[in-house]
Amino acid sequence: MSSKKTVICIVGGGNGGVVVARSLSQDLDPKKYDLVLINKLPYRIILPASLRMLVSDQGKLEERILVPYDKLFINGNGTFIEASVTQVNAGDKSGTLTLGDGRVIDYDVLVLATGSKWDGPTAFPDDAASINDHIAARRAELAKANEVLLIGGGSVGIELAGEIKDIWPDKSITIINRGSKLLNDTYSSKLRVGLQRQLQDRGVKLILDDSVEDLPVKSSGPVEITTVKGKSLKPDLIIPTWGGKPNTAYLPSNFLTPVGTVKVLPTLQVPSHPNIFALGDLIEWNEQKSAAKVQMGHAPIVTKNIQLYLQGSDVSKTGKKYKGSMEMIMVSNGRKSGMGWVGAMGGIHISPFFASRIKSKDLMIDMSRGISGN
Repeated sequence: MSSKKTVICIVGGGNGGVVVARSLSQDLDPKKYDLVLINKLPYRIILPASLRMLVSDQGKLEERILVPYDKLFINGNGTFIEASVTQVNAGDKSGTLTLGDGRVIDYDVLVLATGSKWDGPTAFPDDAASINDHIAARRAELAKANEVLLIGGGSVGIELAGEIKDIWPDKSITIINRGSKLLNDTYSSKLRVGLQRQLQDRGVKLILDDSVEDLPVKSSGPVEITTVKGKSLKPDLIIPTWGGKPNTAYLPSNFLTPVGTVKVLPTLQVPSHPNIFALGDLIEWNEQKSAAKVQMGHAPIVTKNIQLYLQGSDVSKTGKKYKGSMEMIMVSNGRKSGMGWVGAMGGIHISPFFASRIKSKDLMIDMSRGISGN
């Protein structure tokens, strides 16, 4: 890369990172700018579809949801680097990134888009060589298990239970959830109770308003555990299905809130660093995390504000400001059911019929592939 060019580095190749990278690749003059995307894997994993992939090999979804970056940059106007970022050094107008292999990359503009870290089946390895083994291991342990306990009644737990029931209708599945209903109270009671009934109709057992404090070290093979309220369970496979945590361990502590999210201005700039932007699950913003918000809410604002910054504008004063997004959710229950909710006009509920057509049948894979040009 020429040191005479302005370097824009995007760290993280998930939903937010690819939308910003693709948009900038169309608009930036390659004679003046180097656009770089850095991601630990050579492809983006479409996470909402990964649960179905991890349950069985039906449809060979790994061929569709591990999306390479080969078509991401319009007219080839960008560079992809497969690496982890271990450290960010931020100066006044420029800085450096230290990569896991020891390389140091200079940047003039930085975009932080590393999303969340997950536990359980979607805790994918950091190296591509281990991904296929991870997929095979998750499929094998589910096939072998008779009593499956899912810890967490959010969308991950609900959707994983539905995928397992599609393949093994008679397998015993239990979801334990701290709340008195599934999901959280952002969403309507009608949606939460409706999803609960759907799962119970498929034979999924629900333990609500309870939790497990001390999980056994061994997550597979018969174990006996007792819930906080004294209920005895004997699963032979325990799967964490709680929410993710911000993937920000590589960032300076002054970028972060006490819970590890990145502090941002309404322009999605990091305070005191006008050349650093952040978007997606890792930012501190009072809203539910979703791919739709990142793609349609965060990413266009970051893209526009980078362009303004490159033109010399004081983006904190003149830039586009993020004001939040309307809450909505679509939860699949296997291939043929599910429910949704949109927080408009007092709340609009999406029936199982429409939820199955919109999401459950094919998990919107083609649409998700399209955001990176595939």
